[in-house]
Amino acid sequence: MTGIALQAQFPLGVTLDDVRNVVDGALRRETELARARRAYFERTCRAFERQHGLTSDEFMQQFESGSLGDAAAYFDWYAAKRGFDLWEHKLLILSGVSV
Repeated sequence: MTGIALQAQFPLGVTLDDVRNVVDGALRRETELARARRAYFERTCRAFERQHGLTSDEFMQQFESGSLGDAAAYFDWYAAKRGFDLWEHKLLILSGVSV
């Protein structure tokens, strides 16, 4: 386990437990938000995969090599896959954090 130091300045009367509870709640909400956004992009990618008969990883390889062309739907799929990857990464990080 790796530790991270939190430095905070708070008004008189605010305890460390108060800060811990607020930060813990914020991390939980952010984790749920990341989970929901990841799920949205995953559903979007799955719809493209069914429509085109490719996995999103296969699509990305072909799209980035230029072999698929430049249809608007491909840019939507690209954005969905990038969104999925971004939120998957954030969820991985947030899931490993505890206060």
